[in-house]
Amino acid sequence: MSRFDKQYESWMQTNTLNEKNPRRLEILHKGLGHGTIEFLRSIWFPAIGNFNDLHPEWEVRDFSNGYRYLDLAYMPGGARGGIEIQGYGPHARDLDVRRFKDLCRRHCLLALDGWTFLPIAYPSIVDEPKQCQQLVLSFVGRFIASDVPATLTWLEAEAVRFTRRLLRPITPLELADHLRVSDRHTRRLLHRLVELQILDVASGERRARTYKLRL
Repeated sequence: MSRFDKQYESWMQTNTLNEKNPRRLEILHKGLGHGTIEFLRSIWFPAIGNFNDLHPEWEVRDFSNGYRYLDLAYMPGGARGGIEIQGYGPHARDLDVRRFKDLCRRHCLLALDGWTFLPIAYPSIVDEPKQCQQLVLSFVGRFIASDVPATLTWLEAEAVRFTRRLLRPITPLELADHLRVSDRHTRRLLHRLVELQILDVASGERRARTYKLRL
């Protein structure tokens, strides 16, 4: 059994054993959908390495006193992050007007209730896993400020957090501006993070122009 399979099985068992709500418990016993499992296997677990603070089939109330279920809820320290896997068939090709309006309303209600929402298209999981992993790192970076190696200095740690929050490579100049340090000091810091295999050079040969988080 792979490391993913072991942690996934333990995570699902913990969620099931700790759940008292019969509605959610029934859904958990049925198991997660194929798209959600593939997202966890190909995107979340390689990028994050654990299932801490992640809850499958999380129940939320809508404004009509009904119940809706998020594919995944990410809630470190009481934060509200929702992830849903959008299958191409039911969410795009076969979506009728009523269901399309309901989907938009659902997203609006979650946003108004304080949720940060991350929809992921299933075809992107298959075709663009690295881009999806970067999205997940940026999503998690909105909630977590301390998930960096303890051996890093404050400036190095903040450089990693800054890179994680963006959805594109960073330049030394914008990092220097963010950290309020010189360009020379910033480049030394970036070179060290590359040596530590935390960042990669995204562009530039003789002189690096941009850097990105290593996936």
